[in-house]
Amino acid sequence: MAHDGNTEREFRPLNIAVLTVSDTRNEQTDKSGSLLCERLNAAGHRLADKQIQPDDIYRIRASVSAWVADPAVQVVITTGGTGVTGRDGTPEAVSPLLDKLIDGFGEMFRSLSWEDINTSTLQSRCLAGVANGTYIFCLPGSTGACATGWDMLIEKQLDYRTRPCNLAELLPRLTET
Repeated sequence: MAHDGNTEREFRPLNIAVLTVSDTRNEQTDKSGSLLCERLNAAGHRLADKQIQPDDIYRIRASVSAWVADPAVQVVITTGGTGVTGRDGTPEAVSPLLDKLIDGFGEMFRSLSWEDINTSTLQSRCLAGVANGTYIFCLPGSTGACATGWDMLIEKQLDYRTRPCNLAELLPRLTET
């Protein structure tokens, strides 16, 4: 019998924190962070926290570390700082925190982005991994990239009903909230 995606299971909302990495954005101009918050709420998840930090490796790492240490936060999504310019440092901030890297996320994201931005997708250093039982997804800062990442990859993998498998069902903290 083929699995049709989202049947047979009840939805389980997750607590998701969103971090926008930018030297120039604030709450009024943070379209990418707002898009992620809207999408996760529309999907039935809960916004655990939202922050904006400048492109500073140590401030990014401090925010993500605090969420990873908080048992109430199950997922962290960052937007911004994944490019190749001088101040882009999100991968460098997050990578040392990871217990496991989810290689397929970056590969799939760049493959999907090819349709929209062609070879420019090679400049994306987006990544995902697990730290202390918390999933971390690092997306580029554009709203298009955030929409692609959420709509095509993250949303389905954080939905406990997605078959044949999903990341949500592997969360050690899934039943604690």
